[in-house]
Amino acid sequence: MAPLLAIPPFPGARATAFAVPGGAGNGDAAVLLAALARHRVGGWYWGRQIAGPAVLDTTNWPTDADPWPLLDSASEVRLPADDPRGLLAVAAGKLALPDDAVAALVRTYLTGWQWRDPFSGAFITPLQAIELCGFWRQLIDSNRGITAGLGFAHWKRPTVAPLLWNGQDTPFKRGVPALAEADRVAVWRSRLSKAQTAALAGRSVLEVEDGFIRSVGLGADCVPPLSIIVDGTGVHFDPNQSSGLEILLQNSVFSSDLLDRAQVLRAAIIAGGLSKYERGDAAALPRPGGARRHVLVPGQVEDDRAVTSGGALASNLELLRRARAAAGPDAYLIYKPHPDVLAGHRNGLIRESDMAALADRVETTAPMAALIAMADELHVNSSLAGFEALLRCKPVTVHGVPFYAGWGLTTDRGPVPARRTARRSLDELVAAAYLLYPRYLDPETGLPCPPEVLVQRLTSGAPSLDPAASAVIAVRRATGRVRRLLGR
Repeated sequence: MAPLLAIPPFPGARATAFAVPGGAGNGDAAVLLAALARHRVGGWYWGRQIAGPAVLDTTNWPTDADPWPLLDSASEVRLPADDPRGLLAVAAGKLALPDDAVAALVRTYLTGWQWRDPFSGAFITPLQAIELCGFWRQLIDSNRGITAGLGFAHWKRPTVAPLLWNGQDTPFKRGVPALAEADRVAVWRSRLSKAQTAALAGRSVLEVEDGFIRSVGLGADCVPPLSIIVDGTGVHFDPNQSSGLEILLQNSVFSSDLLDRAQVLRAAIIAGGLSKYERGDAAALPRPGGARRHVLVPGQVEDDRAVTSGGALASNLELLRRARAAAGPDAYLIYKPHPDVLAGHRNGLIRESDMAALADRVETTAPMAALIAMADELHVNSSLAGFEALLRCKPVTVHGVPFYAGWGLTTDRGPVPARRTARRSLDELVAAAYLLYPRYLDPETGLPCPPEVLVQRLTSGAPSLDPAASAVIAVRRATGRVRRLLGR
C-alpha cells in the first residue's frame, strides 16, 4: 500500500523518498485529521480541480483530480473500508467511521510510515509531513489559472518553472497568446515585446522578478534564479503604486513564531556572507581610511526598472555627489559599481575622473557583505544593498524609494509614499521580505523550499550547474569582457 501523502511532481524535481515503511504508529488521529483538512492535502492534491457529484464513490472519483473540491461538493461519500481516501472524507466531515476504523486507516496510511524531509533527509513526524505538503499546496494554488508565462528567457525557465507550476503545466509562451477573460498571465515585464505589452493592456497580470536571495552569480551572466517574486498587485520597486510587499508591511500582524524565524534567518544570512548575487567572507574588511568614518555607496544599473520606475535618482554620478555632500569632506567614501555594470552588460558606468573626484576608493572585487560589515553607514539610491545593510544594523540613508524605505528604519531623502504609515521592526521587515513574499527553489532536489533551505545550500557551497547552463554563462561573461574593452 502507498502512503497518503506524496511530493507533487514539480517540473525538473529529482525523485526523493518521502516515506518508507516502518513507522511506529504513534500520533493523535484527531490532530492529524484536523491538519489534513486545514492544509487540504492527501491524494492527488495538485490535480485538476472539478466539482463532484452529491454522492461520491469509487466509480465517480477521478484518481487524477484534487480530492478536496470533490469533497466540498459531496453530501455523502461511499468508499471501501480500506480505501485511503476515506481518511480525507473523514477529515472533511463527509464520512463517519467507527474510531477503530479511523485509527486503522491513520496507522496504515500515515503513522505506519517513516517520513523524511526531502531537503535534509532527516526523519520528520507525520504532522510535519502534512505541513510540508501544505506548503507545496499553497504554492500550487497560487498558480492555478495561470495560462501563459510571457517574457521568460529560456535559461531562466528550468528554475522558474517549478515555482510557477499550477499542478498541470507551466505554460511558457512565445508571441501573443489568445487569452480568455479569466486567464491569469505571469510576465517578466522587461522582456515583453511591444505586441505582448499591448495585448496585456487593462489586464491584471502577475509580475515576476528576481528574489532578494537570488543566486551565486549574476542574472546578466545567465545564472538562473533560485528565488523569484510573484506579485499580482504591483512590482515592489515602483513607489507609484502599492505592491504585495508593501501591503504586507503596512497591514500584517506578525506572529512571535514568524519573528523568531526571521531573527534566525537573518543571523544565517549574515554568518554566510550572503547578498543577492554573492556568497563571500562575512568578516569585515580592513578599514582603508583608518579612523575616518567609512561611507559605502553602492551603484546601480541606471536603466533598470528599479531606477526608472520612479522616485530614484537618475544616475550613479548624482548619487555619488549627494552622498559626498551629505557625508562631508572628512568621510572616507567607498563607491562600489554594480556587478552587472562591471561585467559589461548594463548601463551605469561613471567616468574615472568623476569617481576620483568624489570617492576615496572604488571597490570592484570585495563582496558586498564584507564591505557592509566594514562600513559605518551606507548611502543608496534604491539598491537592495541598503536592505542588506539594515540586516547588519548599519545606518542607511536612502535617496530613492525602495521597498524598505518609509517604515522608520532608514533616513529617507526620496519621496516616500504617504500611504506607508506603519512603523516596523527589523525582524518584521525580514519576515515580510524573506519569509512571506518570495518563492525559493532548492538547487539540489529541484523542489520549492522554505528560504532557510536555500540559505543553507548557498552557504555550504555553490549549487551545481548543468553543462548547458555553464556554457551559456561562459559565453555571457566573455561578451561582457568584450563590451568593457570597447568602452560600452
